[in-house]
Amino acid sequence: MQISTATITTVEPARIILRLCKHWGHKFAVQYDDAQGRIELPSALCLLTAGQGQLSIRLEAQPDADLARLQQVVADHAQRMARDETYAWHWQTEVA
Repeated sequence: MQISTATITTVEPARIILRLCKHWGHKFAVQYDDAQGRIELPSALCLLTAGQGQLSIRLEAQPDADLARLQQVVADHAQRMARDETYAWHWQTEVA
């Protein structure tokens, strides 16, 4: 399994979780509340956790998944859900 994590600074982490989960809910299985979200993408699990002024994202991808592409898709979609914020993405990757 490939694991990649990133934390972005945002004034509305719960809102981003809500919007991402609702957006992807018509295509994938999702679960969410104000503090966390879970999105079952085809080749990865995306876990979202709201913190004070930040949102943590964890991708748990299958060994053969294109992790760079998954990171870009999640980052692009999260950015679209933002209001007037621009997020800086610094992914940390490991193989489990």
